Amino acid sequence: MVFGKGSMKKSNLDRFLHCTTPVVPPQSLPKTEIRSLNKIWHHSERENVEYFRLSDLWDCYDEWSAYGAGVPIRLTNGESLVQYYVPYLSAIQIFTSRSSLIRLRDESEDGESSFSDSYSEESESDKLSRSAASDEGLEHDALLHPNDRLGYLYMQHFERSAPYARVPLMDKINELAQRYPGLMSLRSVDLSPASWMAVAWYPIYHIPMGRTIKDLSTCFLTYHTLSSSFQDMEPEENGGEKERTRKEGEGVTLLPFGLATYKMQGN
Repeated sequence: MVFGKGSMKKSNLDRFLHCTTPVVPPQSLPKTEIRSLNKIWHHSERENVEYFRLSDLWDCYDEWSAYGAGVPIRLTNGESLVQYYVPYLSAIQIFTSRSSLIRLRDESEDGESSFSDSYSEESESDKLSRSAASDEGLEHDALLHPNDRLGYLYMQHFERSAPYARVPLMDKINELAQRYPGLMSLRSVDLSPASWMAVAWYPIYHIPMGRTIKDLSTCFLTYHTLSSSFQDMEPEENGGEKERTRKEGEGVTLLPFGLATYKMQGN
């Protein structure tokens, strides 16, 4: 990746976000399907609706998971280098519609069993609280409590392993998809606004190599929405949101709505 002189005017954090934000190729929703969209999740009256498949989103992380995402860094002494970060899935929750959930159950090879593993009479809040402390971190809501606004919880995963014991994001997604095939087949228009994921980024090496630089030990946690409900929305300075102008066919940028850092110094 080539970075021009203009990129060096940005902060190191700006460059990190630019280099690690996925841009997903969009697809156009057939007009016959636009009328059947959930009006609560998709209130915009558009003639053309674009979406992306979750499988295409994971493809954005494929190379990063294997080799790391290169980020140009400017050191305090004025020197420049490229630091590589590997993404790891920290957490994910996918809420979808009742019809999508039923379709996924019917398409599942083991059908009823994969949807009844965590069936209980617990409240939704009890489930979420318990799942955060579970070793597996996996739960499944089998049509327990209808909620048109939130949707139905299809799957969730909260990583509990120590960083050194984790596998890169793409490997984890492939592992989870064996049990939850919707991770590959669902579309952004199928997901409720409550769907999100958190990605942990750990530094692995930098070029040029040959020395240890303490300032490059920063780890990041980025939070992304997965639903088309927030597609093309970006924050305003006053705390609100505005719709970003995106040309039809241009990639969908999943800007993080939240960020956490560890061992961060400077900018």
